[in-house]
Amino acid sequence: MKKLWQTKTDLDSAVEAYTVGADPDLDARLLRFEIYGSLAHASGLVRIGVLTKGEYARIRAVLTRLHRDPSRFKITREQEDIHTAIEQALTAALGEIGAKVHAGRSRNDQVQVDLRLYLKDRLLSLDAQAGAAASAWAAFGAKHDKRAIPGYSHLQRAMPTTVGHWAASHVEALIEGRRALRVAFDEADASPLGSAAGYGVMLPLPREHVAKLLGFGRVQRNTLRVQSSRPRLEAAVLSSLCLVARDLGVLAWDLSLYSSAEFGFLKLADSFTTGSSIMPQKKNPDVVELTRARAALFPGWLNQVLMIGQLPSGYHRDYQLTKGPLFSALDTMSQMLEIVGRLPESLSVNEERCAAAVTSDLLATHEAIAMVRDGVPFRTAYREVAARARAAGAPLPVTNVELPSHLGAPGKPDWKFLLAQNESGSRWSLATRSRLEKTWQALL
Repeated sequence: MKKLWQTKTDLDSAVEAYTVGADPDLDARLLRFEIYGSLAHASGLVRIGVLTKGEYARIRAVLTRLHRDPSRFKITREQEDIHTAIEQALTAALGEIGAKVHAGRSRNDQVQVDLRLYLKDRLLSLDAQAGAAASAWAAFGAKHDKRAIPGYSHLQRAMPTTVGHWAASHVEALIEGRRALRVAFDEADASPLGSAAGYGVMLPLPREHVAKLLGFGRVQRNTLRVQSSRPRLEAAVLSSLCLVARDLGVLAWDLSLYSSAEFGFLKLADSFTTGSSIMPQKKNPDVVELTRARAALFPGWLNQVLMIGQLPSGYHRDYQLTKGPLFSALDTMSQMLEIVGRLPESLSVNEERCAAAVTSDLLATHEAIAMVRDGVPFRTAYREVAARARAAGAPLPVTNVELPSHLGAPGKPDWKFLLAQNESGSRWSLATRSRLEKTWQALL
């Protein structure tokens, strides 16, 4: 079976294996989007007279059958990628009609459109997962809104806070992560079709028509920029994932600390812990530790793509290797958000340990502020309280701690605002998903 680019020379088998790499396996997830891209491109070819309406109908019938039964479709190593596999399937079914579809496009812009559609789909799914996780943590936080615990800086006890205030910080982090994912979505929301190998073709391709059929918000204008922007797009997506992963790593660290015997504020359910092969009493928070470890993988994936992308303008085969890090990061983020969204249901709060940890030394700033209210300059009050703290004995637990109640402080996490923000993001996600699915379904 000849490759799309092959004319006479047979390729060395070792060279073939080296250059094809993992693409047949990686490209399997792009099948649906290759079909959408091919249908939209074929519709554009009808507009400019390269295909007839009858030919388009036959192409559409074949691709629709593939879409309905993707499990039967395989990409062989000889075919190299999804683009060759689909074109050869069309040609096998329709002869010369199938061979017409490639007019006006290159595998270079085909892979770009597949990736952009795939990324839009995956980013919407990740956004929905992040929203569900934020809701779960908000419910947990609201339930323990008044339970005081120490707040920490430098891992030293600092001032009083609450379990609710702590949970709210992670809810807000997830909401911020959703905004980062939407920025990445916007980066992907541009149609590259019509750029071909970077320099267009001598056909009046209806690029805006094709972009609309695929549900893109705009056309990526400069055809050369399309090729140079590929690693940048993937880096933009990975950057957003890095931000989300970083915040999930912070949450994982907190849970690891707070569920340890030394802190004891939180406890993971047995179903969320593992055991030791030698110590019968152990219950290990492996799910938390692996979330922390997975968070550390994302900067490496981002750096791989950034380094591969430091090339002159135009397409380079180097870009083939950016799929692996990108897909790994997307899959890992989905797994992490699934677990993080389920963690609140596994947590219980040890109220006695929390109460015992809130001691009088945490109220030093409260004392200084009380003096400020009486007219004492803050720096004077600070020194007087510091002197008393040095002279005092061991701190004792305190009850009925007064907490600041201004916007977002421990006494007022503002659940109503956080939930409204999260729900707003979910409305956008659901509406965008619905619009895209209707657009793609209309192609079939």
